Amino acid sequence: MSAVLGHHDTHAHDHDHHAPTGWRRWVYATNHKDIGTLYLLFAFAMLMVGGVLALLIRAELFQPGLQLVNPELFNQLTTMHGLIMVFGAIMPAFVGFANWMIPLQIGASDMAFARMNNFSFWLMIPAALILVSSFFMPGGAPAAGWTLYAPLTLQMGPSMDAGIFAMHILGASSIMGSINIIVTILNMRAPGMTLMKMPMFCWTWLITAYLLIAVMPVLAGAITMTLTDRHFGTSFFNPAGGGDPVMYQHIFWFFGHPEVYIMILPAFGIVSQVVPAFARKKLFGYASMVYATGSIAILSFVVWAHHMFTTGMPVTGQLFFMYSTMLIAVPTGVKIFNWIATMWKGSMTFEVPMLWAVGFIFVFTIGGFTGLILSVAPIDINFQDTYYVVAHFHYVLVAGSLFAMFAGVYYWLPKWTGVMYSETRGQIHFWWSMISFNITFFPMHFLGLAGMPRRYADYPMQFADFNAIASVGGFAFGFAQVYFFVAVVLPAMRGKGEKAPQKPWEGAEGLEWEVPSPAPFHTFENPPKLDATATRVIG
Repeated sequence: MSAVLGHHDTHAHDHDHHAPTGWRRWVYATNHKDIGTLYLLFAFAMLMVGGVLALLIRAELFQPGLQLVNPELFNQLTTMHGLIMVFGAIMPAFVGFANWMIPLQIGASDMAFARMNNFSFWLMIPAALILVSSFFMPGGAPAAGWTLYAPLTLQMGPSMDAGIFAMHILGASSIMGSINIIVTILNMRAPGMTLMKMPMFCWTWLITAYLLIAVMPVLAGAITMTLTDRHFGTSFFNPAGGGDPVMYQHIFWFFGHPEVYIMILPAFGIVSQVVPAFARKKLFGYASMVYATGSIAILSFVVWAHHMFTTGMPVTGQLFFMYSTMLIAVPTGVKIFNWIATMWKGSMTFEVPMLWAVGFIFVFTIGGFTGLILSVAPIDINFQDTYYVVAHFHYVLVAGSLFAMFAGVYYWLPKWTGVMYSETRGQIHFWWSMISFNITFFPMHFLGLAGMPRRYADYPMQFADFNAIASVGGFAFGFAQVYFFVAVVLPAMRGKGEKAPQKPWEGAEGLEWEVPSPAPFHTFENPPKLDATATRVIG
């Protein structure tokens, strides 16, 4: 409890100065670095599973006609690809970054609730197994789209119940992780590190954690109502009993839109760490970045129905959600301008983390603009459920979340493993991913503009060329991530490579660069004494 109350108990770890070994180290892990590593490896494994499903989708769409799968299995693939990528890959990866970096960045000895941290990770394993095993249940996996819209969900087989159970477990894990992050940041900062001196990554995660606690119960409510409709005779979403399927959409998107920002705010935090380091300048407009992050979080709660312009919403409602959606572009724009201003006249070098950060800014901006176009109700009504929407959210989530994660991995990998990655391999990974990503998703804008609907296993001949290009790009992008693991991550985990100095990046600032590389099992057992900027340890 002393850690929770803000008193740093220096004797807490005296019995355990040496890292435990063997399987016990990982199964019983309470060290924030070990749990962070587990989260990151789990997320990468799920990225590969979700990626295989995506490649099956692209293989089917390579040319018109049914090639590999029937339409029912195709719908299962699209549904499970979405669920696994969002809840199994992107969110756990960011929690992994939070576990690894937040205690290091604020000078804390560990996370506030170490055993709860362990529990919140291990909950994810059964949830992931239940999700993936739903393919082998009677009737196959859920096939209602990742949004799990009623009334389709009321007609699915038993795998739907398994999916709902898995989502509940993942939600509980997220809420526990969020509570841990909030308590750690608010109560365990080193003396002298005020909130406005915290690294941006800590700020973005603090706000994200509050968002998670606010919206995960909303999702839990929606899927529980679906469950009672399926088995207990209620009619929340069943029109035959007086229910309303559109009500499900309102509840889901009240969760779903803040969820989009849950998946992008930590990415903003990583980019806000990387850009100043390689521009060798302080982050431009730190306070405005903090306020912009807070504004995005608040506004994310008032724009949910822009996903529902085609549901027969009154014009007044359309206008409100249209303008509020446009408004959310303002704080996001502030961030992009701040990153550009940080780079302006900086002494920039383009090592791999900076390449990913600049690549992120470029492609995320494209994704932002396509989203702004979708905020205009009359345009959205035409593009609703077309490949234009698919292109937009992949530009935001793949080029957004995933590219920022790669920036973070390359930036902090020397601190995690104690060895430098191969710059050449990192550059190959970057250019291979960047080019193949755009080959995959850019043509989808044109498919959507031409009217190709999403979630269809077949399409007429006029869409064939762009689909073939997108499928080739998709396979190239998938293999780029396999290359990343084999050529960059595995050698670093085995300790192969040039030994990393304590501070490998000249312009990097922050307490994580004050500990040796690799970071010792226990760090900051006594709170560090900070200089005036709260980025360096005195003495």
